Amino acid sequence: MLSYQHIYHAGNLADVHKHALLAVMLDYMTRKDKPMSYLETHSGRGLYALDAPEAVKTGEAGAGIRRIEKLGWFAPDHPYAQALAAVRATHGAMAYPGSPLIATSLLRPIDGIQLCELHPREFEALRAAMAPFGGVLHPKDGLAMALALAPPAPRRGLMLIDPSWEVKSDYETIPKLIGQVARKWNVGVIALWYPVLAPSVAIAPAQAAMVRALTAAHPEALLSEVRFPPAREGHGMIGSGMFVLNPPWGLEGEAQRLQRLFATL
Repeated sequence: MLSYQHIYHAGNLADVHKHALLAVMLDYMTRKDKPMSYLETHSGRGLYALDAPEAVKTGEAGAGIRRIEKLGWFAPDHPYAQALAAVRATHGAMAYPGSPLIATSLLRPIDGIQLCELHPREFEALRAAMAPFGGVLHPKDGLAMALALAPPAPRRGLMLIDPSWEVKSDYETIPKLIGQVARKWNVGVIALWYPVLAPSVAIAPAQAAMVRALTAAHPEALLSEVRFPPAREGHGMIGSGMFVLNPPWGLEGEAQRLQRLFATL
């Protein structure tokens, strides 16, 4: 059983990058008077407390969303800020939404949502967090389910692929998986998050090779990478990447804006 638990990293700088882009995509897609599907392969627990011992131990939220909000990166009408406000209004000022609750804050009653999470304790927490919203939850391997769920009904929609990257072979298999999903679901917005690793990290060449493979196979996709200081000395993640097939209108502009802002850190 994989051991990764996102509570140690919730609200970090990678989350800011990933969730801001996700919120912008969902905001645009829900403006049209047509239903959509939201699919997620690695959902985590959906809701995090930034004052939990695990989050306080790493301090990543303090250097992440809490710092970024003080810097004023997101206006109140930004969809990411709106999602944060909606979750805090219900769960308190120290609550932080994972991507499932980012999505539920922006989706409409006509939209469908399916979430996968393999870790038993994380799945039970996810089920509790999602109880007010409904949706279909799968206690199964997300990468296997990605193919099984595509194409969803309705076909218009977005899939977020956000693995823990504990399985090092994912760097090799995920480009193939994305190609298979895209062939089954050519109208779907398929978004992959990945860590940008320091050159000293042993698996960094595999991460770089994955990005080259993706961009070569899908030159029309949007690639957004930002860099930031490591969370602590010796930490291998020095940035965040999002690779998006069929990117919605406006996403490129937001990606460029975030890249400029992250460069100031």
